[in-house]
Amino acid sequence: MLSHVTVGSADIERAARFYDPVLATLGIVRAKTFKIGIGYAPAGFSGIEPPFWVLRPQNRQAPSPGNGAMVAFEAQSRAAVDAFHAALLANSGTDEGAPGLRAHYHPHFYGAYGRDPEGNKLCCVCHKPE
Repeated sequence: MLSHVTVGSADIERAARFYDPVLATLGIVRAKTFKIGIGYAPAGFSGIEPPFWVLRPQNRQAPSPGNGAMVAFEAQSRAAVDAFHAALLANSGTDEGAPGLRAHYHPHFYGAYGRDPEGNKLCCVCHKPE
């Protein structure tokens, strides 16, 4: 069981400008943004379990995406996957795989991949038949 998922960002305001419209395509909204200590300002999103957080690393080192690390969001429809990917590209994200079937995972795996402005890899997937 997961408690929460986090990705790092050096610029929380930029991250919020990216994640607000991208996650809105899935009904996920920013629940809070606050400051804890010097330079540590997480943005927390609700409408998803476990909670998703964007934050500055507590060790004050530069954030970096891990090799092989990815956050995958589940969509309720293939249209939502398409909207997620379009919003990602429209908000300074980069493409890592256009929406489409990935039957090598299973026959109904419809997913899209991209990266946020910090380079964190994201996936949006619908597991339902069309």
